[in-house]
Amino acid sequence: MSLWNREHWRSLSHDHLSRVAAAADAFVQRRSREQKHPVHDFLFTYYNFSPAKLKQWLPPQGVTMAVSAEDLIEMPWLLKVPVIHEGDQLQLDEKAIKPHVKDLARWVMTLCENVQMRAPRFRCFGLHEWAMVYQQSREEIRHQGYELRLTPEALASFVESQSVCCSHYDAFRFFTPAARPMNVLQPILDTRLEMEQGACLHANMDLYKWASKLWPWVGADLIGECFHLAQEGRDLDMRASPYDLAHLGYEPVFIETIEGRTQYEQEQRSLATKAEPLRQRLRDAARAVADS
Repeated sequence: MSLWNREHWRSLSHDHLSRVAAAADAFVQRRSREQKHPVHDFLFTYYNFSPAKLKQWLPPQGVTMAVSAEDLIEMPWLLKVPVIHEGDQLQLDEKAIKPHVKDLARWVMTLCENVQMRAPRFRCFGLHEWAMVYQQSREEIRHQGYELRLTPEALASFVESQSVCCSHYDAFRFFTPAARPMNVLQPILDTRLEMEQGACLHANMDLYKWASKLWPWVGADLIGECFHLAQEGRDLDMRASPYDLAHLGYEPVFIETIEGRTQYEQEQRSLATKAEPLRQRLRDAARAVADS
């Protein structure tokens, strides 16, 4: 059991809020105005973790921290999760971890281990977003109100010229019916442990999903850092998509060109490198939850 003094954990709390607050607050403000953002909303709608929880700093399991009465007034959520609070010390109460959470933690640990052992497969070039609008009319596309950079005919021709090799079930399931047979892989929910791999943009973004599903036990720092990586992944995802979002500040990665595909792979590799230590930390945190 580690003991964190107030200066240490308050610094971590400040860093966490600096990392996530702007995005969380912006989403809440847009929602109050009934406005949508084609890039950023995904992190709060597809990944079903509330912006309020995202902003709340908590220690990870296995840490005791020194707290004052003022801390608990300023951060009331510290007493709204299962904790042991004795005198000026507070820690998460591991005895409150439910069996189904431990089961999930074992699954997350296995997923992380499998991805770490599996060779990454680059060169997918983000074609999943293109496969999601393949042979659709402008009225049928997912992000209504945003123009495509290519005509539907040119878009279809480009997709047909490429090898589509998406390994991520939650991306593949949104392919259009016409695009699904074109994928050289046919991932299903039950093959996630066997098919996910560390080059996949969505598998790396999903570190945030799995970390947040183990809240509060893995602590806010890991969740916040995974959220930050997911932000980077989502930006690349949509810059490489067929949507024209330049007016929102998203310069396209033109994967329909050789140069654009090279750029995509370079950025994909950079994200995969950043994901590696986070995946290891999630693996270790999930093991601690499962073994508690």
